[in-house]
Amino acid sequence: MNCHVRHATVTDFETVYHFINELEDFVFPREQQHEIFLENLANLKHIFLIAEINKNPVGFLSCHVQNLIHHGGLVGEIQEMFVDANYRSHGIGKQLLDELKIIAKKRNFLQIEVTSGFKRGKAHVFYEREGFPNTHKKFVFKIS
Repeated sequence: MNCHVRHATVTDFETVYHFINELEDFVFPREQQHEIFLENLANLKHIFLIAEINKNPVGFLSCHVQNLIHHGGLVGEIQEMFVDANYRSHGIGKQLLDELKIIAKKRNFLQIEVTSGFKRGKAHVFYEREGFPNTHKKFVFKIS
């Protein structure tokens, strides 16, 4: 299924808000999420992509970019990626990743990384199929 992938704009907040709430199975406070969305969107290093079919948003990807000392250059890290359940397994996620890879090459990234929770087994298979081998463990200390 072919889609159009474009950069997100401020008018995409409601779509992204809905997608993130569905991704995390939690309804986040709207105002707080709106502020975070605008802050991240304004950072020119970050990449926010929307996948559309017939101008209907069906997917979203955000990638934060850092110039990392231990890599000696730019590394993109996918923070969020979501495809509407009705459109999964139709190549939408691949098209989002393909667009990110094109942008990464143009900007001379060294690599793109992604972290995916244990419960997202289908996502792990997808990322490995798309050329992301499992090379690390992530350790998290929660402040609360």
